[in-house]
Amino acid sequence: MSRILISAAHKSSGKTTLTIGLCAALKQQGHAVQPFKKGPDYIDPMWLGRAAERPCHNLDFYTMARDEIVDTVAHYSSGADITIVEGNKGLYDGLDLDGSNSNAALANLLQTPVILVLDARGMTRGIAPLILGYQAFDADIHIAGVILNQLGGSRHESKLRAVIEHYTDVQVVGAVYRSADMSIEERHLGLMPSNEDDSADRKIAQIRDRVSQQVDLEQVLRIGAEAPPLTVDPALSWPEAPTHRDLRIGIARNDAFGFYYPGDLQALENAGAELIYIDTIRDQHLPQLDGLFIGGGFPETRMHELEANGAMRAEIRTAIEQGLPTYAECGGLMYLSRSLHWQGQSAQMVGVIPADTVMHERPQGRGYIRLQETEHHPWAAYGPRPEGDIAGHEFHYSALENLDPGLSFAYRIGRGTGIDGHNDGLVYRNLLACYAHLRDTSSHRWAQRFVQFVRACKTRHS
Repeated sequence: MSRILISAAHKSSGKTTLTIGLCAALKQQGHAVQPFKKGPDYIDPMWLGRAAERPCHNLDFYTMARDEIVDTVAHYSSGADITIVEGNKGLYDGLDLDGSNSNAALANLLQTPVILVLDARGMTRGIAPLILGYQAFDADIHIAGVILNQLGGSRHESKLRAVIEHYTDVQVVGAVYRSADMSIEERHLGLMPSNEDDSADRKIAQIRDRVSQQVDLEQVLRIGAEAPPLTVDPALSWPEAPTHRDLRIGIARNDAFGFYYPGDLQALENAGAELIYIDTIRDQHLPQLDGLFIGGGFPETRMHELEANGAMRAEIRTAIEQGLPTYAECGGLMYLSRSLHWQGQSAQMVGVIPADTVMHERPQGRGYIRLQETEHHPWAAYGPRPEGDIAGHEFHYSALENLDPGLSFAYRIGRGTGIDGHNDGLVYRNLLACYAHLRDTSSHRWAQRFVQFVRACKTRHS
């Protein structure tokens, strides 16, 4: 099982763009590439999965057990020629002082060699102590190579290569020059999502060509081949998808809504759901459904198009009022509110949630969260209830205003912001809408619980 972990000395070093290029370049050579992304993230995995033409899965110490991370990599890497894991932030950065949730800890857990992306702007001889320090900081981490990024030209490259060869034993795997071809438009949550960018495939091809020319792909493959086989816990097993799916669950997926973990969608299918994809901008009618899931995204950037589709908004509101089991996260919550306000403009939304969504200049909730279920949770009686707190994440620039009093909440906030700093998860009829993003993991099988809830609602009304 050939694999590498791409990390950096610090965030904003260009590792995501380079990882996109590596996935696409190796795929073009005929290799089956399986991408993974460390941490909670939707946007980077969209790009990585599109470049590799295989879904990109997240690896997260906060929401996953260590053996679950190893098993996930082993499972989804089956049939791949090389696995590429992109880290988040710097190699040794993390929440804990001991680095137990850092990229280095992930590399150690997965016994995976590291290729370090170094933003070399303004650097010459100083790059040597940087590399030596990263090597010495943790002897268990195998930094097998570096990719020099943002180089000014061939003279700059020659100087850096001479310094690294003289002072260190690390291979220079690539030297990538500054170029507009290597940039992807950014937004307040990071890169522009690939599901919104009509030129995403063209941009990936540009990045792929640059990486193919300036990174030694054979060297990358040789480094990946150094990784030993993974030892998987035999007690862990992956359920087989049922041949018969008895429920139709709608998934809102378009330019406005695209934040879905592939593993969560698979978990919904494994629980017996047929996924029906809905375009809330272009589709005029809601199909026949047993349940509905509206994930996160950027509805503010498409708010006038969402508003213009009054037929879809009306049908969603009517369906929820009539008891359609619905789950909404972040952008979905915003869409179900009365109105959306951003940059001096406003638009009418679905209106089933008695509140108005207002976008702010700074994040209103950001990072990892912990939730406790309340007695109002609509899925409380269904599926395996989590023991203790529920781990998740949030990242929203919006907040709800003019919220009607007396509403029930499914969660109390142990850590995070949620809707009002104390609660999250508005409950209305069979709707649960929250700012929290959940992962379907061994500690919380939310997809199974939601499907069982949908099935029970369907049985009651049949």
